[in-house]
Amino acid sequence: MSEGLQGVGEIFRARRKDLNLSLKEVENSTSIRSTYLEAIEEGRIDEFISGVYALGFMKQYAQFLGVDIEDMMRLNPNIFRMPAEKHEFSYGIGTLEVRGGLGGGSKWLPNLLWTGAAAAVLVIAWYFAKFLGIL
Repeated sequence: MSEGLQGVGEIFRARRKDLNLSLKEVENSTSIRSTYLEAIEEGRIDEFISGVYALGFMKQYAQFLGVDIEDMMRLNPNIFRMPAEKHEFSYGIGTLEVRGGLGGGSKWLPNLLWTGAAAAVLVIAWYFAKFLGIL
């Protein structure tokens, strides 16, 4: 896989040099760190970051340089096939975990109290208005 990536990287480096751009200029334009750009050009991008990010960075870099990466992917699918990654989960998928908060899980109680207080204020205001003869 690295030999194929090196060939792609050489295409990227040659195109960048044809455009007379430094890695720092490409970094500023694409927001891809120059260390990753350098790794792409050397065919070592898969050593630094996950396959999904590597492929995304390569596509973005190619688009910036005006390289038709979709055509390259179609002609060389094995080069761009990143290895499957094993993910470690500390809780596992689908694990339900109850987390206690400051309210102890009774979030409806403060809302009920505020609603009751607002209703009491309205009732008192209605009786006060009735007493003054406004209503």
